[in-house]
Amino acid sequence: MSKIRILYISSEINPFTDESKLANYVRQLPDYMQEKGIEIRILVPRFGCINERKSRLHEVVRLSGINISIGEDDKPLIIKVASIPSAKLQVYFTDNDDYFARKTMLHDKEGKFYADNDERAIFFCKGALETVKKLGWSPDIVHCNDWMTALVPLYLRTHYKKDPVFRNSKSVFTVFNTGFEHVFSSDIASKAKMTEISDELLDGLKDGNYQSLIRIGIQHADIVLKAEENYSELHHDIFSEFPTKSMDYAPSENNADFYFNLYNELVGNSELVEN
Repeated sequence: MSKIRILYISSEINPFTDESKLANYVRQLPDYMQEKGIEIRILVPRFGCINERKSRLHEVVRLSGINISIGEDDKPLIIKVASIPSAKLQVYFTDNDDYFARKTMLHDKEGKFYADNDERAIFFCKGALETVKKLGWSPDIVHCNDWMTALVPLYLRTHYKKDPVFRNSKSVFTVFNTGFEHVFSSDIASKAKMTEISDELLDGLKDGNYQSLIRIGIQHADIVLKAEENYSELHHDIFSEFPTKSMDYAPSENNADFYFNLYNELVGNSELVEN
C-alpha cells in the first residue's frame, strides 16, 4: 500500500514565525506523521518578519512565475523553500512583494489589522494550491489550519474538484480560538472568486468578517477539528450553525495515533500502515 500524502497549509509554523499554539501545532504534527511513514508537504506565507538569510530561504524558480488572480488584478507568485533544522521537513513559502514584504504579519506596528488581510489570505489559499499543482504532487489530504486557510476546502470542492492533482483529495479544517474584529469590504467575495464557484456559494463572504471565513471552512471541509478545549461565545455560535457536522476536539499535536487513525479513516484505508 502506498504512503498517504498530506499537505499542511497554515499561516504560521515554528520556528519561522513567532511561537503560538498554531505555529507549534503545524511544526509538531507533520513531524510525528512523517515518523509514521506519511509523505508530507507544508505551505505557509513568507511574511516579512521571517529572516530569509537566517532561515536560509531560497527561491524555487521552477515553481515561481504563476500569476494569482485577486478580483480584476493578477499578482505574481514567488515560491521559496527552507528546511526545519531539527527535522527532515521542507517548508514552502508563498511570497509576493505587495502582500508580504512588510515586516509584520497581520497587524502594523501600531497594532492595527491590515485592511488587505483578505487579499493576502485569498492569495495564499490560491497560491498554495497552484504551487502543489505545479509540483505535480497529489495529496490524499489537505489539512488547513485557522481562518487564513478557510477558503481552501471550498476551492477543493469546486474549482479543483476535477483537477488530476486534487480530484481525490479530502480536506481537514482545524479551528483555533482566534479571531479579529475587522470587517472587510463586501468585494471580498469577488476577490475570492474562481471558475466553477457560484456566486451563491460566496454570498456568506460578503459579511466580510471573521465568522464568514470560519463558516465557509467548516461548511466545505470533510472533517472539522477543534484545536482548543475552550472557545469564545462567538465560536460556539458558529459551531451551532452546523449541528450535523462532526467537529471533534483534537488532542494535542503530539497525539500521533489519533491523527494517524483519523487520516487513514478519511482516505479509506482499511489497514493502517506505518514504517
